[in-house]
Amino acid sequence: MRDGGIGLAVIGCGTVGRIRSVLAREHPGVGWLGLCDIDAETAKRLAEDTDADFVATDLSELLAQPEVTAVIVATDENAHVAPTMAAVELGVPIFIEKPLATNPVESAQVLAAIEAVGVDAVIGYTQRFRRRFQTVKQRIRDGQVGEVTSVVTRAFMNRMVPDATLRKTSERSNLTPMVVSGTHSLDMCMWLMEPKMPVEVYARSVDHTLGEMGTKDATFAVFTMDDGAIWSMNISWALPTVWPGAVYGLEIGIVGTRGVIDIEDTHRDVIIATEIAQPAGYTSKDYEPDSPRYVDFLGSYPPGDVSDGLLWGPMREETMTWFNRLGSGIDTPHATAAEGHRNLMLTMAMDYSARIGLPVELPIEPEKLLSE
Repeated sequence: MRDGGIGLAVIGCGTVGRIRSVLAREHPGVGWLGLCDIDAETAKRLAEDTDADFVATDLSELLAQPEVTAVIVATDENAHVAPTMAAVELGVPIFIEKPLATNPVESAQVLAAIEAVGVDAVIGYTQRFRRRFQTVKQRIRDGQVGEVTSVVTRAFMNRMVPDATLRKTSERSNLTPMVVSGTHSLDMCMWLMEPKMPVEVYARSVDHTLGEMGTKDATFAVFTMDDGAIWSMNISWALPTVWPGAVYGLEIGIVGTRGVIDIEDTHRDVIIATEIAQPAGYTSKDYEPDSPRYVDFLGSYPPGDVSDGLLWGPMREETMTWFNRLGSGIDTPHATAAEGHRNLMLTMAMDYSARIGLPVELPIEPEKLLSE
């Protein structure tokens, strides 16, 4: 790191890029901020709001700046590969919003490049920074439920995320509920169960509501782990827009040989009901929900909540902890690039199993996931 602190290049100035850029301006260790977005107006607006030191619409122009010592890749899901590979060539630490890629072969190539150069690359799995999950992780780490033998996971989402995500691209075949959103609950369960690894998965999907948009409504799957433990996970992101959860409602049940942990992360503990239509909760460029909502589960927006102009919650913790990681070299709970690739492979293996109607042995080669 240069004497002037972290020289941060943020690629992608949409919702998440904006959040992380604003947080960067709050951190005393960030001495320089550069921005890039293919949409000049979007980049300019964020540059003005954060008093950025440099702004461009060309990726190579931003990464050519000598001040750059770290990179955040916050582009749309289908556009992570090129900026990530460019950052790898620069050899600086990288924060990549999930996934590494939406193509499993490209994801493997990105991971290989990261490991060949040896850069410190982490993936944006924000929910690892929630206090409740950190507490559960430590209890399991301490052996307080014995050996974990079974896990059940259920995620509910309204359709704001698929509506907003799929309208941005015509490349929709791999933008499934598991790949885009189920990956968060999958990462959480894999993190809580480590070092267990899946050896088989069997899944089923349905597409009655969102099929015309090119994606699935829901996917249910059962994993068998390498030690015989079983894990059931499912996600539906086809709930109507008026469903009060801003994005994610998650339940996880963990049964061990000497105890059980039951996690209700549905955000139904703080509810507002009002005659005034509520903000959508989920925001994205050019997206507006199709129905007003008058009931809301407060705290259900995964990045956190804004109070008095500042964002509070897991994305603040995740981002600020990453800056601390860069500055002091501390060990942090961030997902590694290898874990990010593993998560993509497992979510796509579920989709593949549902597609062929058969159990799938794991691990599976990336090329196989593109067949059938």
